[in-house]
Amino acid sequence: MSKVFSSPVSEESVAATFTGWRSLAPREEICPRFAHYPDGGRDGNGALVIEADEREGLDGWWNRAFPVTGGDYYHFHVLYRAESVKAPRRSVVIKIDWFDAEGRAVPEDQPTCTGYLPGYKSMAETEHPKAKETDSEGWAEVSHTYHVPSQATQASVELHLQWSPNSRIEWSLASLTQTTPPPKRTVRLATVHFQPHGGETPDGNCRLFEPFIAEAARQRADLVVLGETLTLYGTGKTYAEVAEPIPGPSTEYFGKLAQQHNLYIVAGLVERVGHLIYNTAVLMGPDGEVVGRYRKMCLPRTEVQSGVAPGSEYPVFDTRFGRVGMMICYDGFFPEVALELTRKGAEVIAWPVWGCNPLLASARACENHVYVVSSTYEDISRNWALSAVYNHEGKTIALATEWGTVAVAEVDLEEPTRWLCLGDFKAHLHRHRPLAPDEL
Repeated sequence: MSKVFSSPVSEESVAATFTGWRSLAPREEICPRFAHYPDGGRDGNGALVIEADEREGLDGWWNRAFPVTGGDYYHFHVLYRAESVKAPRRSVVIKIDWFDAEGRAVPEDQPTCTGYLPGYKSMAETEHPKAKETDSEGWAEVSHTYHVPSQATQASVELHLQWSPNSRIEWSLASLTQTTPPPKRTVRLATVHFQPHGGETPDGNCRLFEPFIAEAARQRADLVVLGETLTLYGTGKTYAEVAEPIPGPSTEYFGKLAQQHNLYIVAGLVERVGHLIYNTAVLMGPDGEVVGRYRKMCLPRTEVQSGVAPGSEYPVFDTRFGRVGMMICYDGFFPEVALELTRKGAEVIAWPVWGCNPLLASARACENHVYVVSSTYEDISRNWALSAVYNHEGKTIALATEWGTVAVAEVDLEEPTRWLCLGDFKAHLHRHRPLAPDEL
């Protein structure tokens, strides 16, 4: 059903400003109101407007077909300003579909996950570009560069307002233009498989990791992940006895190694803040400084009995290669930790882990389409956590099988993982996840 309810401008102005755009809805009874304003939008460049009344479940969109050349790259861009939209990630939706000259779906010619749905014909699925931060005037930018399937000749762009009563949205400066391929964002992720026996002191334990960090650097690692509470392991001491401030002696030591080898290090420490003690993962940068810390959120009973306090935040940190989050051991048993880190933009999750069901490592990576780098104290024969790198499919792409070894995997953070039936599922996750309590 297509219907334009009103237009405050002449048909001549509409034709000149909004050529090719049409308004659509799944059914007439849930169709919102559409309008177009040639002098509206960002900086007076024109606006396509959708307005919803007080009824629940309205859904409508502006649609336009853009000509494309198969096999080339195109950059999509649009701005929007939403009013009274409670959950923009679910209600403000942009879709891009690839079709041939007859309007038929086209095959996917990019690599897809293998080993699933044997015999299924891989078709190009809907793309879902994601919005960036809103500016001071209320405008949010949505943009992304796409590789067009080789048999596509047109891209169908849809700009939606759905499921948001008493709301309004303006769309402005929508475009799809030919461009060059985006640069790769290649990163080498490393894990150390080591039990620091014999260190006896926090400082002694830290020093036992030095040759493995050097080996990770030799293998051109950008990020190396060490074990949980490494200043406690094997010392026979209590959490309180090894707790230290951050920054402190251990971060100073690992900071020097990070600077020496020009890489990032994640180390599991025991942190003291006044009377409080935390199980903390710290991220050291190649400048030798603390980039950030994460305090373990989910505490097993043994840590609670030892007087360890839980954290209260899910921080994500910018690095020179991408966005990094951290979780620690028992956090992996609960989906919420990795979910919150991914919601905040984590592309890689570093996971110092004493031991955990390795299936949960695969699950956290697969369900969030995030790379997980785990470093454990368990022998591989025990099947209780692995020192490994997991990809978006939840598969191990690097695995340390012997003590005192380093495993490294190279990944491209810019390359989407495409699934049969789903396409780039990470792009769907933002839109299709259930609303969190704070979004209801």
